[in-house]
Amino acid sequence: MSNLGILYGLGVGPGDPELITVKAFRILKESPVIAYPRKKRGAKSYALAITELYVNTEEKVMVPLIFPMTRDREALELQWTKTVASVWQYLEQGQDVAFVTEGDPMIYSTFIHLMRLMMEHHPEVEIRSVPGISSVNASASQLGIPMADGDEKIAIVPAVDDYDQMRYAIESHDCIVFIKVAKVIDLMLRVLGDLNLIDKAAVLTKVTSSEEMIWRDIRVLQGRELEYLTLMVVRK
Repeated sequence: MSNLGILYGLGVGPGDPELITVKAFRILKESPVIAYPRKKRGAKSYALAITELYVNTEEKVMVPLIFPMTRDREALELQWTKTVASVWQYLEQGQDVAFVTEGDPMIYSTFIHLMRLMMEHHPEVEIRSVPGISSVNASASQLGIPMADGDEKIAIVPAVDDYDQMRYAIESHDCIVFIKVAKVIDLMLRVLGDLNLIDKAAVLTKVTSSEEMIWRDIRVLQGRELEYLTLMVVRK
């Protein structure tokens, strides 16, 4: 059906508003509907904060989509069904919907789930992804270190509470970016200490944003509570 709207996944970058692409900027201007993720009703949206600098939200239909931080499968399925329906109502009317997400829409993004379910429920919808600069790329620039050169191996790894897995990831790559590291920072410090690599690691929170924090001596993070948007770079 050619009269359906297009669903866009727009990466708006890691935090610095100037790191949005020209293409994402154009689509934001052209799309009548802008959808954005948030963890719960009333919560602030990191991606929306960037987007608001580029569009007048009063001239757009703004659609907040809740992505609850839970492992309850039933609650998740119910919320996802509502989310797809919220977006579909505009696509069905022929209106394009731009879903904004921090970083890149195809790297550990909420857009991936939305895209999959939309394809499942409404396969006739055209879906386009517009790449964005991820926190992984941005952290390399902020630290001033090359992440990979020549035949070196790089990995992007979700940090989990598993000593052996985390140690193996470090041992088998030249550079490792651990995302979602906040919840297991003490374990990561133990792994790095055992490998004598603690001085080869740095931790960054909300990279490139006005709230960015960088720790090059990560020993001070023992026992600390960190923001969800925190990653660790280990460069051997």
